[in-house]
Amino acid sequence: MFSVELDKPSFCNLQVTNNTEHHVAFKVKTTSPKKYFVRPNTGILLPHDSCVIRVTLQPKREYPPNMQCKDKFLLQSTIVPRNTNTDDLPADTFNKDGTKEIQECKLKVIYETNSDDGGFNSFTSQ
Repeated sequence: MFSVELDKPSFCNLQVTNNTEHHVAFKVKTTSPKKYFVRPNTGILLPHDSCVIRVTLQPKREYPPNMQCKDKFLLQSTIVPRNTNTDDLPADTFNKDGTKEIQECKLKVIYETNSDDGGFNSFTSQ
């Protein structure tokens, strides 16, 4: 969920946790890569470790119609060998070629704005 203010970047943190006994690589993809800055967008989690991914929505000059957003994110993860480093991940790590299991989690973007009464209004796409 992004709290949108005109001409200011908005931020959202995602906490990713590896609840397995294996080393797990992850990658974050989006349908709108020019609108968002994701760091880290790839990484490796040790067993039972976690990581916070910061997603930044670039500043907007005007509000979208009805505050609707069709943007989505895809978080992919897969088990990798113990000695793998993020810089050493093969380019095809997250390709679906049938030789490895890739877990996927799809996330819809939700915008919210400050309302006149001091609260927040939330908007989601259907």
